[in-house]
Amino acid sequence: MRSALGRQKIQQRMLDALGIKRHQQSVVHDDTPAIRGIIAKLDHLLEVTEVD
Repeated sequence: MRSALGRQKIQQRMLDALGIKRHQQSVVHDDTPAIRGIIAKLDHLLEVTEVD
């Protein structure tokens, strides 16, 4: 949801690891512990919804 501009480099690298390159971009990932960990660190920047 929010932009990565002005964020710490580690947060920008985590967004890149998720495949998020632009503001308001959507991506789909499998539910793994690694992905959940990244989401927990970036919960203030992301909006997460589960899809079937």
